Amino acid sequence: MKNSTLVSILKAGFEHSYADLSKKFYEPSMPHPVPEPVLQKYNLELGRELGFNFTEKTPELTDCLAGNLIFADANPIAMAYAGHQFGNFVPQLGDGRAILLGEKTAPNGKRFDVQLKGCGRTRFSRGGDGRSPLGPVIREYIVSEAMHALGVPTTRALAIVSTKEQILREDGVHPGGVMTRVASGFVRVGSFEYFAARSDEAAIRNLTDYVIARHHPELIEKKDRYRHFFSAVAKKQAQLIAKWMQLGFIHGVMNTDNTSVSGETIDYGPCAFMDYYDPNMVFSSIDTMGRYRYANQGAVMKWNLHCLGISLQSLLGKTEEEITDVINDVLASFNKEFLYAQRVGMLKKMGIENPEDQDSSLLGELLALMQAQKADFTLTFRYLADHTGQNSNITPRFQALFKSQDGVEAWLKTWRQRLEKENAPEVIQEKMNRVNPLFIPRNHRIHEAIKNAETSNDFTQVHILTTLYKNPYTEQPDFSDYAQAPAGKERITRTFCGT
Repeated sequence: MKNSTLVSILKAGFEHSYADLSKKFYEPSMPHPVPEPVLQKYNLELGRELGFNFTEKTPELTDCLAGNLIFADANPIAMAYAGHQFGNFVPQLGDGRAILLGEKTAPNGKRFDVQLKGCGRTRFSRGGDGRSPLGPVIREYIVSEAMHALGVPTTRALAIVSTKEQILREDGVHPGGVMTRVASGFVRVGSFEYFAARSDEAAIRNLTDYVIARHHPELIEKKDRYRHFFSAVAKKQAQLIAKWMQLGFIHGVMNTDNTSVSGETIDYGPCAFMDYYDPNMVFSSIDTMGRYRYANQGAVMKWNLHCLGISLQSLLGKTEEEITDVINDVLASFNKEFLYAQRVGMLKKMGIENPEDQDSSLLGELLALMQAQKADFTLTFRYLADHTGQNSNITPRFQALFKSQDGVEAWLKTWRQRLEKENAPEVIQEKMNRVNPLFIPRNHRIHEAIKNAETSNDFTQVHILTTLYKNPYTEQPDFSDYAQAPAGKERITRTFCGT
């Protein structure tokens, strides 16, 4: 498939285990060149973690990350998958604007997929242009790297390339961009649905064996490895969604083709962190019915896992009753794991590490106060740590988040009494500050960074945000304004996926 005029002198050390599968799993696909590419951001730290010896000045690196050249050892492919989009099944989706260059084994022995996104049409583009506006590239870079720093399993961002292309979308014309992103794997729930829709049981078995060997080698010799695999995927997803919820993160487009079986956050699109607390918060412009609202994310993931179970049914049992029992058992375990992880995580945000029965009511009362008064989700929990002791000279920044103090002081008194059963105040405060970030990717800050980059080719704010979010739990006095919630007119209430 390689065109010699497109091959770079650079080698990345790529391997190609996915391309070693049957071609029914993918389509060989070359990236399409872009005009005047500029490497605006290269994640040198991540590059070194992966074992790359490149820098921003490496000859031909920009062209390789733009798709104008391919690495000498790349084998570009577009992966096939299907998916339920907003509950409706689409039998063929696939990488319509992304190309897997290959797999890189890092110095620590872990294997990662490296993918270009926005590099042109593939067989799966379905009439799309295969491109990405610069804005969504910037958003995904900033948010995915912030999520990594926040301790959330996620795809990573290696590079941003801007182009001179003009990309037409529903909200206007935008400059183009190409992103290089990295994941422990890009196999999705939709990858299994693709072959289930074609009744290709052999392909489902091959794909499952591949994922087990790559992500769960401890299961290879187990008698019921396919059931264990399904259970392992469900457990990872339960823990992932709980982490999202504890940070006020709303994915926005939790389709099954956007659900990675590796348990990483993938395909950020119209994602956002909510400012003030509202369990029904929605940002995505295409989620008109609120299917993927904040409070529904656990239920949606359970639904997605049911789709995975149905796709795996030929591997889960010999009778319909047996298969149904396996799927129901895994979904019940998911529900239990998710609710447990969510409760434990939220109570830790309040400084409680030894939960008692009444603690859920205490948490519920705080969330009710926050919702009623539109208190900022992130800062409420961060500033709450100020009150772990009895210091009467505390700056009342926690109370200032509430328009009315009705119920606030009474809640604080009850909460302090509860903390007396925990640890020393200074220990509690330190632990709270380790799980409650001060800095999150605020929508209005990302919007400003994108606007400056698109209109003035000014990436200053992109660089500031990516540096700032490397340490989201640390006070950074020079950037204290970046911790603050947006003023009324600054709030961004709608986000777009850029497809």
